[in-house]
Amino acid sequence: MSKAASLTRVLLAYVVAIAVGAAWLYLGPDTDHLWLDGLIADLLATLVIFGFSRVHHNSSFYDAYWSVLPPLLAIYWWSESTPDVNEVRARLVIGVILVWAIRLTGNWIYAFPGLHHEDFRYAQLREGKGRAEVLVDLFAIHIIPTLQVFLGMIPVYVAVTRPGRDVGWLDVVAVVVGLAAVALSFFADLQMYRFARTKQPGEIMDRGLWSWSRHPNYFGEFSFWLSLALFGLATTPSDWWVVIGAVAMFALFEGASIPMMEERSLARRPGYQDVIDRVPKFVPRPPKRNVG
Repeated sequence: MSKAASLTRVLLAYVVAIAVGAAWLYLGPDTDHLWLDGLIADLLATLVIFGFSRVHHNSSFYDAYWSVLPPLLAIYWWSESTPDVNEVRARLVIGVILVWAIRLTGNWIYAFPGLHHEDFRYAQLREGKGRAEVLVDLFAIHIIPTLQVFLGMIPVYVAVTRPGRDVGWLDVVAVVVGLAAVALSFFADLQMYRFARTKQPGEIMDRGLWSWSRHPNYFGEFSFWLSLALFGLATTPSDWWVVIGAVAMFALFEGASIPMMEERSLARRPGYQDVIDRVPKFVPRPPKRNVG
């Protein structure tokens, strides 16, 4: 199947998923809790994407969900909030989310080869699970990531539905961190794409941003979720629990995404151990120099 045909099917899946979520929000029963309405709509939309994944035997249908749903959820919460919410803060946080979502979704569209390809991590998670494979697909690949993203959106819910404090220095920090995170991820991906076009067999990327961190794109992604946590703290500093989403993202990268990528790189490129020895894993900093 061509890339254009594949993207058309993915687009159809997302139109249906968003329609199902919207139907719940505007036609379904009211739970009297705006955050719970959003969560239920989010999960219903995830189940639609899961259905398309199963029909096409490709869980990469879910890939774009990570960046498509957050801005929709944020805008819905704001549209249903009370008039005394700080409009400036709401516009700032939604603006940062939109910049991030457009960048990340665009990056996915650019890199997506078509439905003949599936993220290797999905197949690895399902491998050897037998009859439980469908449950692994549902929960590990679809539901759990949706819940993690929802946790990351909790400070956004606070920022766009509660009056909170006036906009201040912490909001400015949140904007700077968020936009810097998007820029970091953009340039890291750009450098990797340029490297991939000219690399020799077995060659390993350890230049530019990739000489300061083995996973600068993941660090940029984590930093974006950290910026959302800062917006939540700027709204109500006493609500320290709003950082739980950023903590969950850090755990995801450190406990799952990075180890799986590193294991694959070591298996395919023996020279990658030298990169591990020289280049920091996550937080960018100057690499170690070879001695001798």
